[in-house]
Amino acid sequence: MRQKLWSWLWVVLGALYFVVPLYATADFSLRAQKGVLSLRAYENVFKDPKFAESFLFSLQMAVLTILVSLILIVPTAYWVQLRLPKLRRVMEFLTLFPFVVPAVVLAFGLIRIYSRPQLGGLLPPLLNTPALLVASYMVLALPYVYRATDTGLRAIDVHTLTEAAQSLGAGWATILFRVIFPNLRVALLSGAFLTFATVMGEFTLASLLVKPAFGPYMQLLASSKVYEPSAIAVISFSLTWACIGIIQLVGRRSPGQAQLAATK
Repeated sequence: MRQKLWSWLWVVLGALYFVVPLYATADFSLRAQKGVLSLRAYENVFKDPKFAESFLFSLQMAVLTILVSLILIVPTAYWVQLRLPKLRRVMEFLTLFPFVVPAVVLAFGLIRIYSRPQLGGLLPPLLNTPALLVASYMVLALPYVYRATDTGLRAIDVHTLTEAAQSLGAGWATILFRVIFPNLRVALLSGAFLTFATVMGEFTLASLLVKPAFGPYMQLLASSKVYEPSAIAVISFSLTWACIGIIQLVGRRSPGQAQLAATK
């Protein structure tokens, strides 16, 4: 009984640690009009054309980062799990590098390398292209996507699914996209939404690479406005929790069995 009370005490303290600052931020964001609770700060944010521009730009970068990351990382993690299990620790070590190397160091390295023509002048400088920003975001998202994928692969019998698909005549592309991907639905959603939250709030890379992203916009707003930054914080927090809710909703559904299609 005493241990149960201690457990509930820590749960309540943890909840207060998160809820009280959020409540204070939300309450402050509603006081743009003196003496009245209003949505004026939110109206000002949504009316600002830079809000839509920066949000849509970061949204596009997030979607592209997620798609390219899944296309590159899922086959790699699948092959390591299936054929090269001894390399799993090496891959886990490599995925820790984004945590070790600061984003500002990565940004200056990208600027130094890609500010000049590539491949002996065959390609123009990639510094001002969205592709460079997507590639840098992929580096930041690597730990989340790879570890989520690796956890999902460990939860299923990869060898049995692969052998069953091959016995029905399926090729590697069919196995990946019609067997492995459906069985990793929840794991891939977790990695995707973590990547989405990272990209939407990232400041250093977007700022140093001079891109109209959502992170620099929030910083600029915080330096020039009073109530609008609190409104932006509440919007960002709500967006993050919406992503978590989607993960929980999808995770409660029965994962089902992947359909193995025979190929000619």
